[in-house]
Amino acid sequence: MFIGEYNHTIDAKGRLIVPAKYRDNLGEHFFVTKGFDDCLFVYAEDDFKALQDKIRALPLSNKESRTISRFFLGSAQESELDKQGRILISAPLREHADLTKDVVLVGVGNHIEIWSKDRYEASEESMDVDDVALKLEELGLSL
Repeated sequence: MFIGEYNHTIDAKGRLIVPAKYRDNLGEHFFVTKGFDDCLFVYAEDDFKALQDKIRALPLSNKESRTISRFFLGSAQESELDKQGRILISAPLREHADLTKDVVLVGVGNHIEIWSKDRYEASEESMDVDDVALKLEELGLSL
């Protein structure tokens, strides 16, 4: 499980240090793909394959299914850590998430989100805790 929030920088070549606490859970090979809210999602291999299987089960005749497939699978890149614990993020993925220098990595259970620091802070500022509590209640979750 991935939890916690870490601030790092991405270099001009697109290399980003992955926090040591995430490295073991990622394994040797993992996947980076577009995520919601203009961030990136990082999945360990098994979790990505499970996501891929769910997407492949969607009917190809459905336009939304094809869009979902292109969004998650078409943009995905297989990755591995270099000796310094960094990953290389492709230019299209960096562009999608507007990753230029300061980034935030956020563990959200079965995957990691990679955000530009500016977008992450804006998202956090716009979050209303009361709305979150109401959504939890609507979903039948109580804390």
